[in-house]
Amino acid sequence: MRVLIIKASALGDIISALPVLDYLRQASPGIEIDWVVEEPFRELLEGNPLIAQLHTVRTKAWRKRPFLPAHWSEVARLKEALREREYAFVFDIQGNLKSGLICWLSGGADRIGFDSGELQESVNSLFTTRRIPMRRQDYHVTQKCLRLVSVPFGKDFSQMTLRSSIATSAEDDANAEALLATLSDGLVFLFQYGTTWQTKFWSKKSWVALGREVLEQFPDASILFPWGNEGERAAVAGIAAEIGAGSRVLDRYSLKGLTALLKKVDLVVGGDTGPVHLAAAVGTPTVSFYRASDGKRSGPLGERHVVLQSPMHCTKCFRTKCDKDAQCSDSIKVEAVLAGIKKLLA
Repeated sequence: MRVLIIKASALGDIISALPVLDYLRQASPGIEIDWVVEEPFRELLEGNPLIAQLHTVRTKAWRKRPFLPAHWSEVARLKEALREREYAFVFDIQGNLKSGLICWLSGGADRIGFDSGELQESVNSLFTTRRIPMRRQDYHVTQKCLRLVSVPFGKDFSQMTLRSSIATSAEDDANAEALLATLSDGLVFLFQYGTTWQTKFWSKKSWVALGREVLEQFPDASILFPWGNEGERAAVAGIAAEIGAGSRVLDRYSLKGLTALLKKVDLVVGGDTGPVHLAAAVGTPTVSFYRASDGKRSGPLGERHVVLQSPMHCTKCFRTKCDKDAQCSDSIKVEAVLAGIKKLLA
């Protein structure tokens, strides 16, 4: 049996969907699973032994210049490649216009997607042949993906132990080991400052306070700060300088390079952002906090993770900007994050 998964973006959403691979492997031994992914996130899935073929798309470029002949050629090649595979099932676990169009291009007779209550864009329903309603217990994004792909197989995912993995190269693993060899012998924490929306950030003063508390509690520990752009680099450089000895700003890492490092650190702290979900996917404990987004819906699952939600009445607002941003940021207390760290390390 050959099936197609359509989950093209974004980083955290793809990571949350990874358990569907293990589900399908267990539900139908010998199954071949293909995956459609946006070019910037291809690296995340490359080398995964559960994926037979990766199909890469560049929908942002295609939308920007829709009449460019080269783009039409790319779409035509994608259509041909998908239809050659003759999928028994096509699972659209994204639920928007672009995933719907890819679903339709696949030519699959059985195209399974979400019902209207779960769609990002309602037009998606035009391109699927079966639309699956969620159950009350399917609140987390991973549970929603698993519910959708489980329908043709009839095997209850809630009774299964499912794992996710992200392949890294021997070179990336060796580079991570080389970095750790330069640190002291204590615990290694990774603090993920950067994120996307302004309403997902934590204040610099809170990061400084947490860093000082961690190093006071664990004097031999090291705190690592990754970054993704120049603005983040400048911010974490200032935070690390205020924390003092024991904190270090990293060089910029590739996605797989960062993943290799996340596999080896002892604990990751951050907001609702890709590296936190990466850490959870490779088995590293996390303490994560949520303000505008819903930690119960998208935070890492399991006993190895602590999820903190802002106590403000307007939390989970999903607003990217807010005039109460500073107050909301301050509602995530350093003491609560530190307590989560101690709980996981106990």
